[in-house]
Amino acid sequence: MAWTQYDVDTLKAAIATGAQDVQYSDGSRTTYRSLKDMRDTLAMMESEVAAAAQPTRRTYRAVRVTPRSGY
Repeated sequence: MAWTQYDVDTLKAAIATGAQDVQYSDGSRTTYRSLKDMRDTLAMMESEVAAAAQPTRRTYRAVRVTPRSGY
């Protein structure tokens, strides 16, 4: 699943209120067993959302052709 910032905010709100049952933007529901599970999932979600927000770098390659006599 591709996480969104809305999903991150939803999980943060659940952590703040003490709820263990969370419904995400795609309609899926997850029941967490502990606060540690919620925090681990939150850290993973935040890293994935941050990585998706960064633009990808393009690699350009240049080939220089130098003609010489004898070839």
